[in-house]
Order: sequence, then C-alpha cells, then structure tokens
Amino acid sequence: MIYDHRAIEKKWQEHWQKNGLFKTAASPKKKFYTLEMFAYPSGDLHLGHCKNYVIGDVYARFQRRSGYDVLHPFGWDAFGLPAENRAIKLGIHPEMSTLQNIAISKESFQLLGISYDWDREINTCLPDYYKWTQWMFLLLYERGLAYKKEAYVNWCPSCQTVLANEQVSEERCYRCETPVSKRKLNQWFFKITDYADRLLDGLDTLEGWQENIKTIQRGWIGRSEGCTIAFQVVDRAISFDVFTTRPDTIYGVTFISIAPEHAAIEELIRDNVNREAVRSYVRAATLRTAIERAEKEKDGVFTGAYAVNPINKEKIPIYVADYVLLEYGSGVVMGVPAHDERDFQFAKKYSLPIRVVIQPCDTTLDATTMDHAYEDPGIMANSGEFNGLGSEKGIQAVTDHCAERGIGGPSVNYRLKDWLISRQRYWGAPIPIIHCNKCGMVPVLIKDLPVLLPKDIHDYMPRGKSPLAGVESFINTTCPECGGAAQRDPDTMDTFVCSSWYFLRYLDPHNDGAFCRKEKADQWLPIDQYIGGSSEHATGHLIYFRFFTKVLFDAGFVSVEEPAKNLFNLGMLMKDGVKMSSSKGNLVPVRQFIDDHGADVARLTVVSAAPPERESEWTDEGVTGSERFLNRIYRLVIDNCARVIVKMPSACAPEEEPLMRKIHQTIAKVTNDCDSFKFNTAIAALWELLNDLYACTMQGTVFGYGIAVLIDLLSPFAPHIADELWSLIGQKGSLFSRPWPTYSSRMLQDLITTIVIQINGKVRSHLELSGEITEQRVKQLALEDSRIQRHLQDTPIKKTIYVPNKLLNIVV
Repeated sequence: MIYDHRAIEKKWQEHWQKNGLFKTAASPKKKFYTLEMFAYPSGDLHLGHCKNYVIGDVYARFQRRSGYDVLHPFGWDAFGLPAENRAIKLGIHPEMSTLQNIAISKESFQLLGISYDWDREINTCLPDYYKWTQWMFLLLYERGLAYKKEAYVNWCPSCQTVLANEQVSEERCYRCETPVSKRKLNQWFFKITDYADRLLDGLDTLEGWQENIKTIQRGWIGRSEGCTIAFQVVDRAISFDVFTTRPDTIYGVTFISIAPEHAAIEELIRDNVNREAVRSYVRAATLRTAIERAEKEKDGVFTGAYAVNPINKEKIPIYVADYVLLEYGSGVVMGVPAHDERDFQFAKKYSLPIRVVIQPCDTTLDATTMDHAYEDPGIMANSGEFNGLGSEKGIQAVTDHCAERGIGGPSVNYRLKDWLISRQRYWGAPIPIIHCNKCGMVPVLIKDLPVLLPKDIHDYMPRGKSPLAGVESFINTTCPECGGAAQRDPDTMDTFVCSSWYFLRYLDPHNDGAFCRKEKADQWLPIDQYIGGSSEHATGHLIYFRFFTKVLFDAGFVSVEEPAKNLFNLGMLMKDGVKMSSSKGNLVPVRQFIDDHGADVARLTVVSAAPPERESEWTDEGVTGSERFLNRIYRLVIDNCARVIVKMPSACAPEEEPLMRKIHQTIAKVTNDCDSFKFNTAIAALWELLNDLYACTMQGTVFGYGIAVLIDLLSPFAPHIADELWSLIGQKGSLFSRPWPTYSSRMLQDLITTIVIQINGKVRSHLELSGEITEQRVKQLALEDSRIQRHLQDTPIKKTIYVPNKLLNIVV
C-alpha cells in the first residue's frame, strides 16, 4: 500500500497556512529563537542546500512541541557576488534575477513543509532592509569604527572586485576560486581590530559552540604577546616600530626587512641610484600570492637606506623582502639570521653578517660553521649587559629596558586585520558617504536614508571600478553640510555587512523607524540555537556578526554581547562522493524530487543519512529506505485504525510489558536525540519500534498505544504523513500544536541493557545497566570496573569510542 504523497502534502500545507500554525507568539512566555543561516537566492534549491533547513525545521518543530514559544524566521541574503554573477550568466538585471529566484526558492521551502513564519521574511536587497544596513555603517562611522585608506588589498581578477582577508582561501577567491592578486586602492574598512580582545575573550563564554569553530576563531584573531622596538631610519624622518616575540635576540639583528607593500618604500629609495630596480622588485613581489612568497627561495633588494638598532646603536641595512607580509605586525621584521631560519637563508644569499646571541645550554654555536638557524631558547651571549640571562628572563629584561628608555616596550600583536568592506560591484548596498571638495567626507543624513541603488543602470558589468561611478544621476549630489556640488561614494558594501545584523531584523521586520526596538531585542535575544554553515564560516560571518553585536551592545541598542548561545555546524550533503553542483551534473532538484517521491521522503532521507555534523551521501538506496519506512507505517495504521488509542493505558498484561517498555524507551531515545541533533539514531529507534509493532502478536491496548506514539514521534521528521495518520485515527488538528509525548522513568529503570567494554577493540568486560544510559555514565562505570582497571593500570587513554547502548571502546 503506497500513500498518495501529493494529495496528503497539499492538504496539510494548506491546513497549516490557513490556521497560521507557524506564526510567532507576540509575547513569548518561554521563548526559543532558532535560526538557520539564510540563503543566497542564486538559483532554485537542490537537496544539497536543504540539509541545513530540514534539520533546522525538525529541531524547531521539536522545541515548539516541547513547550517553547518558538521564533523560526527566514529571509534572503540577496545582495553580493552570487546573485550578481547569476544575473550576468542569464543576461538579465540582478534585481529581476534575484526576485525570481526568491519566489521559486520560497515555494520550494513551502513544498518541503518548513515551518517558517513568513510574516517575518526579510530580503537584504530591498530598500526597507538596506536602509538599516546603511544606518549600521553610519553608526560605525560615528563611533570611529569605519574609515577609508589607501592599502594593498586582495583583488579577484575574475569577479573584478576586492575581497576581505576572510574571503580568500589558499590565495583564491572564495566564490570563483580564481588566484587572488594584490592591488593598491583607496578602500573602506571596519575597525574590527578594536574588538580583537573582546572577540577572543567572548569565545570562553560560548559553551554551546562547537569547539572546532572556537579554535579556528582563536587562531584567526591570533593574539601574540611580545615587544615593540623602534628603529630610526638614518637621514629620514621615519621610524619603524618592529614587533617581535623574541626581544632577547636584539643584539643579533644585522638587517631589517620590510614588506613590498610598505608605504615607506618610496621615501627610503629616494636617493638610491638603483631605485628603479627596487620598484621593479616591488611590482613583481606584489603580484605573487602569500603562499608563493612563503614557499619560494627567500630574496629581496637593498633600499640603499639604513636604520639604527636602538639597543647597540649599530647601523643596519634595510631590505625589501617578499617573505615579509604587510599583515604581520607593522610589515617590518628585524633580521636575526642566527636565530630565524628565513633570516638565515636571506643572510647567506646576500652575505649579511650572522651573529650568535643565544647559546644552547649544552653546546657553543659558531656562526661560521652553522648550516641552519638556532631558534630555540637558550642563554643570551654577545648581548652586552644582558649576557648570561636565560631567554625567558632576557625577553622580560630587554622589554623593560626598551620601555624605560622610550624606545619600545611590551605590546600585543593580532593576526586579525581590519575588515575591508568596499566592493567594486553594482549589486550591493551603496556606501552612505558623500565626498565634497570643500567639506571632505560627509555622512549621509539619517533622514535621507536609504541611498537607493539605481535601477535604470544599463551596464553593471564589473570592470575594475564600481559601475556606479558612471551613473551620473546617482553619483552627482549635493553636500549635506555646505550645499555645494559633491559626489557619492561609488562603492557598495560587502554582502557580509548585510548578514552581520540580519538576525535582529527578524525581531521587528516591519518597523520603519528603527532596525529593531530594544524591547523586541530584549524579548528574543540571544539566538538560542543557530544552525548551519561549516568551518569556513568561522573566520567570516561567524566573527562578523559577533563584532556587530558587540558594537550594538556598546551603543546601547541590545543587551547581549554575543548573538547566539548555541551553534550547530553541519556537514555537507554529497552525491556520488562529491558536493552537489550543476557543473558535476549530480543535483537533486527539490521540486522534481517532491513531485516524484514527496516532501516527507526528502526530509527523512536527509536526516537519516548520517549524524548531521558529518558529511553524508545522498543515495537511491536511502530514498528507497525512506519510502519503505513511511509506507510500512501508513499500512500499519490503515490496517489497525480501530485499535489505536492515544491515551497511555493505565495498566497492561505481563505479556504486554516488554512492548510497553519499548514504547517508553523509544520516546526517551527520540526525545534525547532530537534535543541533541542525533536525528539519524532517532529514526533508527522509530524503525525498531515499527518492527516490534509488526511482530507483536497481542494486539491489545498497548499495541494500539504504540501505534499512536509512533505517529506522534514521527511528526517532526515527516510532518505531512504524521498529521494525515493522526487524522485517520480520529484525532483533530495538527500534531504541530500537540505537546510532545512523555515517558515514564520507571519503565526505563527496569530495562537491563548490556554494554560491551573493549580496550583497543578487545572485549575486556561487560556492564549490565538499567535506567537512562548516557555516554558519560558508561565511561565512568567502565573506568571504575576492576577488570578494566587491571588492564589499563597507568596507561594513558588516547580516546574513547561510544556506540550508544552497545559498546564502549577505550583506545590506549
């Protein structure tokens, strides 16, 4: 017997919409804000996209049925490269392409039965949204956190725009994977570095975030403590503040290297007869990627200028060297060839002095016989008054010495750099700044927002500068301060600016007077569960939206410093071993699949494949299994409608007790698994209960109750067929509005489960357990087991592998 998925799904989607079941409570008593990362509308959805949204919907439905007033909104990350590139490919205006894609994708979400409150829908490319993106820019500008400067920036020659550091992966564009080069341009930045320490410290409060994401963010922020030492350039009004974590090597400095992008180079080479050779080197070096510069043989060019070591007053040459990156410290490195391998190779190449100033404890180094640098700590030598100090004490002593004499002192360096937000593309939020010859840079008045993106532009193709620069009706304006002729800023904002505050707009989406009233923010923030993305988001969106939240907290607009209490990242849904994409021809379109198999089969296949945090494979076998599962449940209910009872029997016969225990065990298992995103094992538990019901020979009240529980527990995963079966057993309305089923702890306590305990895969003991069985409890009891203790003794444990309710393998 095969159920009619088309008729059933249409019926229940209409019921949900007509009765407004997905609407958010106006005044939540027990709030729960669950949010999936919103979508790029760059084409219709395929099931590879939908893993995020299906898993989020299962979780939202479960929390709502668990008694929470759930806020579950959705919207569209509609500006930016993905949408514009799609429009260019189709040869139509980005607005037309984007809005068409949104309409199609929205219908696909509705066909999947996703429980979004569409009354709160947002779209970042509409003026009522990007008005507030521009307002955010002005807030940062007023607080000294937005500034414009000339700088070497990442340039994608394919996308014809600059990229933030966070948008470059292995020296390639994050969107098109084209190798990125460097260009010197005048660009807008957000001063995220002012929040580096708070972004770092805040990670310790995020107990509900996956540890790998926090580790990546800590590394990206990259806080390192050291000493800054000022090197004065001879005959120039230039002083370089050089950051080092090894000030104990200061007497070993024999040259200085500066990055090819450094702004001081022209001043350094002004008297150099070989200045054209230096410029040629700089041009070639800035075309290389950071990886190429790191991997190639170390080389450079002498500037003709010298600096003075402030400690020993020695005059040392200044080189331009491509192994020095502008992003690190000040873009200037003190060359200590005896104690840094890169400097050692460089000094050998250019016959520069190598001076040993750190000696190991067990031997004496001779610079003339060294074939590599000695980089470990040791005892300071050839270091004047610091001779004989160990590196740890020497670092502190030299740092103190610099501070006392006003030539440096302790400092902190960050890998994190300010966020470059200018984009030379059409499809984005215009930057709300006016450039006036008389008044300089002037912010657009709040009352004049939004600065509208012109729609009548005929040529929006990227050509290396913003297409808006050529639109006279847009670019030409009047200065808000003096009333004279002026020009708008031609660039648009990085789309990550739009997505750094979108979670707030859901709370008050129709407010024309504010991005969000504070009482609404206080009512719903922080996000209780944020879902989606992968580790690649750790250094992009997930750090940007934390930065924005802290700025808004400081400005008094929100009462939380962190946007989300809990974060759950997902693994990718693959097909044929690779990511679903049109270029690989392995897409599974949502609409066609739903028409052929049904939304509930799609949902069930997505959540059954593997733990959601891991990559999972979409297979025909998985689809067949989901169809078989749902059809078996449908047949079971149809054949036993008259026997089904919704209320738990007050008593049962002894021979019915094993099934009753199984029912309560299943409720407990599915409840715990839904709360912890273990949806695949929850489905496995439902399979077990289904099989037990088919095998049951006593089809009495417990049997009937078991069928009702099976339908009830199925509802978050396959809501259409669950509601249909609920109606077939005589119940009214949707399970969406019904409280989640409960279980009896007593029924769990008497159930004995045998857990196998292994050490390195060999069985060493067993545990007989009753009651609720958790991984923590199994580990504790296993380590207390005398047989396990005898085998382990004092051997360190590398890790444990737990298979729920079956075994624990201790790896030593």
